Amino acid sequence: MTPDHLLPLTALDWHRAGRKVAVAIVVETWGSAPRAVGSWLVIDEDGTMAGSVSGGCVEGAVITEALEAMADGRSRLLDYGVSDDEAFAVGLACGGRIRVLVDPVGSVMPVDLLEALATRQPIAYVAAIGGTDRETAQPADYPDRFRFDRSGLSEDEKTYVGVHNPPLRMIVVGAVHIAQTLVQCARSCGFAPILIDPRGAFGSAARFPDETILDGWPDEEMAALKPDARTAVVTLTHDPKLDDPAIMAALKSDVFYLGCLGSTRTHAKRVARLKEAGFTEAQIARIHAPVGLDIGGRAPAEIAISIMAEVIESLRKAA
Repeated sequence: MTPDHLLPLTALDWHRAGRKVAVAIVVETWGSAPRAVGSWLVIDEDGTMAGSVSGGCVEGAVITEALEAMADGRSRLLDYGVSDDEAFAVGLACGGRIRVLVDPVGSVMPVDLLEALATRQPIAYVAAIGGTDRETAQPADYPDRFRFDRSGLSEDEKTYVGVHNPPLRMIVVGAVHIAQTLVQCARSCGFAPILIDPRGAFGSAARFPDETILDGWPDEEMAALKPDARTAVVTLTHDPKLDDPAIMAALKSDVFYLGCLGSTRTHAKRVARLKEAGFTEAQIARIHAPVGLDIGGRAPAEIAISIMAEVIESLRKAA
């Protein structure tokens, strides 16, 4: 399964290989849709596909339209009413509406725009609904859309703005047992996890196969990573020598989430150290501690799930 953020690169690779390609993009849908606005389905002339625009109820019809779009070189705006029965089959309680824009690559979606989308830099695909004008835009043009990954139609429904951001990041300080499940959860939710732990016995490839593990001291690694508003930071070591430098770096940045493992008593001591270091009460109040939603979890995997849930809550409720 191709991750969503790699679908523009898939479309570009197929085009460069000499295949006719079309991209289907969800531009509007019902509130509890199985695929969000901005989701891509890439189709080639043989019907090979990557990605999806629904839970399966309209894919066949979209592919048929995409094949016709590749043949005549014209864009299509598809409008589907999904019945209650079809919606239930893909996990919805009731039916609704889904609108899909289909752009053949080359004739409507310019190749240079597709190349820009494939760089994994923050960029938006801006398409005139009912027309052929296509261009890219920068985060400064749509700051709120980029901050919250909010693709969608303009208020007058004449323009679609598709936001393409690099993956969200989760920086985890402490390659402990909880982290083994947490990094897997993060990746499943579309984050790029990064582990920091200078203790070789903890941050080993054997314990975390195929993960990005940094073995420098947290203050140095955090400075190099430059956490931003699309970054979550979780500290798990219980060791102030490791956790505190990462926490201080996070508090000086725009991270959207900072969670710290430890009891209420442990956090009180942490707060005292941060105040002594010059941090204000408002800054310290950004910390989620004890970390994670209170779901009563005790096992490491359960705690990891509670952390991931709180991260998602912080990200999406802010939107």
